[in-house]
Amino acid sequence: MKKTIKIVGGILILAIIICGIVFAVNNKEQSEEGKESSKEHTFNSNNEIKTALTLKDEIQNNTIWCGTFQLIWNDLKNDLAKQDIVFTPQLKMVENLNKETFNTSYLSEDSYYKTYGIPSIQLKEKIEKEIKEKFNETSDILDSFDWENAGPEDYFLYSMLKKEFEFPKQFTELPNGKFGNYENVKYFGINSSTDENVREQVEVLYYNSKDDFAIKLKTKTDDEVIISKGNTQNTFKEIYEEIQKNNQNYKDNKALTKNDTLQIPNIDFNVKKEYEELENNTFKFSNGEEYKIDKALQTIQFNLDKKGGKIRSEAGMMVNKSSLLQDKPREFLVNDTFCIFLKEKNKELPYFASKISDITKVQ
Repeated sequence: MKKTIKIVGGILILAIIICGIVFAVNNKEQSEEGKESSKEHTFNSNNEIKTALTLKDEIQNNTIWCGTFQLIWNDLKNDLAKQDIVFTPQLKMVENLNKETFNTSYLSEDSYYKTYGIPSIQLKEKIEKEIKEKFNETSDILDSFDWENAGPEDYFLYSMLKKEFEFPKQFTELPNGKFGNYENVKYFGINSSTDENVREQVEVLYYNSKDDFAIKLKTKTDDEVIISKGNTQNTFKEIYEEIQKNNQNYKDNKALTKNDTLQIPNIDFNVKKEYEELENNTFKFSNGEEYKIDKALQTIQFNLDKKGGKIRSEAGMMVNKSSLLQDKPREFLVNDTFCIFLKEKNKELPYFASKISDITKVQ
């Protein structure tokens, strides 16, 4: 019987992040079991893990995506600009963001927070208060924005997503092993000693070979974790659609049998990305006013182990009205070499001219 993979709660986000050909594997020593990770505010270096802005962006290995930036872009486009954002020249990533492939309909209300407004210390404090109340979290990005010098027609847009999930029963901690060319990688999964009930929380979406398959891990909540291997498509959207297609066409056993084995690497990363390619590009609102993106930031933190997983992501964007950028205080200080011209009104040429570089000669 065919089954369609449903996007429930955070399933799309989780599936995309841990898609088998592009995820970052934690092959470093972990802190002892039971301790909260001390990496919460420590970020991977920018060259370790790449980020995609949308599901339609072309990806490389070790690439991640989360929908938080798309959420604030949707608000910029729909609520503020009230039209597509267009740079000159236009960027492919902006075209993809304008397509709004992801929106809040793919998330449960209790898993995300978003807002926008005129930048001020009061807005910053409001965001800090509300994410503390909703998620018991603090921000890793708010202090990176300029809250003191924003104008009354500037905007700040923000979103946070947080999800934690547990598997109904813990998977087995497996011996360290190889991942590609990497040694001593931590794994969890199922072996001959694993409780049979654990197998019931794994659904086989399709299996063509040990190098071409997809599985779904069930959790205690509505979140589902999809892991695939062997995908060759160029975007996360294409990969996910291929998984759906293969699942619908798969006719064999979708249960994990007692002879099947399962090996999944532990994952633990925290990435902070500034999208400099979006910054300082002029675009127009529907009313003709020009704006620029002053700063655009996103963080994505994700971990997965035998017990379950956690994802936490923030996105923030400061948007300045272009005219206000040009109207910064100017300094007309005649304190070095200068020229003076005297002329009569409506006359084409001056009747006196002077260029002065040594003020001691004229004072």
